[in-house]
Amino acid sequence: MPRLEPRPAPSRLWLWASPVLALAVTAALGALLFALLGKDPARALAAFFWEPLGSTGALGELGLKATPLLLIALGLALCFRAGVWNIGAEGQFILGSIAASGVALLADGDTGRWIVLPILLAGALGGMAWAGITALLRERFNASEILVSLMLVYVSVQLLGWLVYGPWKDPLGYNLPQTRMFAAATQIPRLIEGSRVNAGLPLALAGAALLWLYLFRTRGGLALQVVGLAPAAARYAGFSARGALWQALLVSGGAAGLAGALEVAGPIGQLTPAVPAGYGFAAIIVAFVGRLHPLGMLLSSVLLSMFTIGGELAQSRLGLPRSITGVFQGLLLLALLACDTLVNYRIRFGRSV
Repeated sequence: MPRLEPRPAPSRLWLWASPVLALAVTAALGALLFALLGKDPARALAAFFWEPLGSTGALGELGLKATPLLLIALGLALCFRAGVWNIGAEGQFILGSIAASGVALLADGDTGRWIVLPILLAGALGGMAWAGITALLRERFNASEILVSLMLVYVSVQLLGWLVYGPWKDPLGYNLPQTRMFAAATQIPRLIEGSRVNAGLPLALAGAALLWLYLFRTRGGLALQVVGLAPAAARYAGFSARGALWQALLVSGGAAGLAGALEVAGPIGQLTPAVPAGYGFAAIIVAFVGRLHPLGMLLSSVLLSMFTIGGELAQSRLGLPRSITGVFQGLLLLALLACDTLVNYRIRFGRSV
């Protein structure tokens, strides 16, 4: 009979092989699911794993989807390494989009391109302010940051709805709940003519490089990780748990808010109820599949973007339900949790001694 035997030390091989095995398991389970739904598994898997890479235009869409996922995941990784469980990045993303929209709506036909910088700054500050509520309640009242940050997501959705159905509603928008389209000057510069991928992508890549430098090459990054791993040792070394809490949440909220600003001033071009696209929740999967490492999260953000685009293709071409994207993301996370067992345990066959 197979049994699990504890390893003397975590396996470095399985630390990185586990996500690869989890992806293979996800693909196998997905193929089985498609067969049970009466769809061609090969065609369905191609929609998820091949077609998002099949052309220059598809690669542009992949970069566009990966940008907010990577930005938000980078901030969440900082939180999780500090032992701060920010589950409300979706709300911080929404507040960033609201704050950025407030600045974008001030622009008109005579406004210069300089307005893009205040829009991005407003988005980051909006996300930071929303995350700051969680930090304040955690510090002052020892409130659970998991519950507070998650509940604030629903508050942000209601605030968004009030704005687009109320004071910011476009009077010429055929009674639809949306703001007017932003002025052309507010548009985030595109990187490639004919593609929607924009300057947010190099910002996200620069953020990944900065996070790597901070975590692994600075004393501040070491202090933050020690606080998360061993609070008692951190106190003995003089590292501030309060400082780590505020730093992690403000940076995480700022990254999510920046992603929200890039979304409304980029591909959407206005504020609508469709802004909450689930990036804040999907980025949690990106962070853990990427092992909270900048390079790993870069790869996993591309993978989750493929799932998102693949889900849209599967809906339009195969008639699969919209929820198929969430199913794939959930399968990947569950498979990763199961495969992670091999990091600390090895499988033994035969009777135990």
